[in-house]
Amino acid sequence: MREDFLHYIWKHKKFQIHNLKTTVGEPVVVNSVGQHNFNSGSDFFNAILKIGEQLWAGNVEIHIKASDWFLHGHEQDSAYDNVILHVVWEDDTEVFRNNNTPIPTLVLKDVIDEALLSNYKRLFASDNKWINCENDFDNTDDFVLANWLERLYFERLERKSETIETLLKASNNDWEAVLFKMLTKNFGLKVNGDSFFSLAQSIDFSIVRKTQSNPQALEALLFGQAGQLDQDVENAYYSGLQKEYRFLKLKFKLSNSNVLLIQFFRLRPPNFPTIRLSQLASLYNIHQNLFSKIIEFNTLDDFYNLFKVSTSEFWKTHYTFQKESKGSKKVLSKSFIDLLLINTILPIKFSYAKQKGQDIDTEILEIASLLASEKNSIVNAFNGLKKVSKSSKDSQALIQLKTEYCDKNKCLKCAVGNALINK
Repeated sequence: MREDFLHYIWKHKKFQIHNLKTTVGEPVVVNSVGQHNFNSGSDFFNAILKIGEQLWAGNVEIHIKASDWFLHGHEQDSAYDNVILHVVWEDDTEVFRNNNTPIPTLVLKDVIDEALLSNYKRLFASDNKWINCENDFDNTDDFVLANWLERLYFERLERKSETIETLLKASNNDWEAVLFKMLTKNFGLKVNGDSFFSLAQSIDFSIVRKTQSNPQALEALLFGQAGQLDQDVENAYYSGLQKEYRFLKLKFKLSNSNVLLIQFFRLRPPNFPTIRLSQLASLYNIHQNLFSKIIEFNTLDDFYNLFKVSTSEFWKTHYTFQKESKGSKKVLSKSFIDLLLINTILPIKFSYAKQKGQDIDTEILEIASLLASEKNSIVNAFNGLKKVSKSSKDSQALIQLKTEYCDKNKCLKCAVGNALINK
């Protein structure tokens, strides 16, 4: 038995509300269960109860065992002086107020519905499952699941917006600077995301603004800060970058001592950091006011055209500085642009609209629903239980579901868990 289940039972009145009695036989009428408190103090504030012939307004404290009152030290805490009812699963001791009068006690196990308890035990029956409801997930009503995933998608956007707001404060409300940091991180994908983000953090965006009209200078800035211009490579392109970076480093007093080492290991050549950095430089060279365009655009075609960029000329025949390869035009792929939209563009648009007090949820949802579902271990596992992820909206929602609910055993706050317990 878990205490949060008892909170759930009380909060939603999942018990026999008629003919309730305290442990000493006084009738209890629940006019209001009170306000659920998630901070310190009693579990429910401002409940309204009639106990015996007396109408009470005060707090309710909930425990698995009545003796937990003393285990938690409530008898020494004045914050619990206003408790009017002690709700427990097992009554193993009497609890008193500071004036030595007993606090009325209600035992829930005597008044709970057996089916509800059985469903609860089934849900939490094993610790060896990937998720608690994996045996019943495929039976979840499609309408319930669709609505829950939509809500989870916006929960995930809210979580991402917290990171964006932190970056915004650090950059004096410069949205272009925040976009640059977020885009740079996501150009690094999973392997080099942290390294690319540390690279973006090492450059004041004003320097990007001053160099972005010069493609060689911008590439030199990015490659130099990434620690890629410290080698002995004999070609004119590399020597030109080295010379340009030495000038920029001196002019802007640059340091890359805190930039994390970028990785080539286990990456396919199109995802090499050299290729991604050149593509990022091309993007900022072509689009001088990228943030304004992102806020203005609202269709997938707009964004696919916006991100239709390639590398500089050298990288059409190279993947590394040292070795020449078969020529190819290394443009950003549709699948890569989709990842940028999912992880950077839509969160940025959502956060900006939120700050401005605008509602663009429908626009965001339409774009997210058109983007293909991501493929990762979480999404694949859910799809193995029930084919549920049809778009990026669903895959993002499933990541939120697994990390914020399933992994934390928050089944009682999950629409799926609620449906299974109450079926």
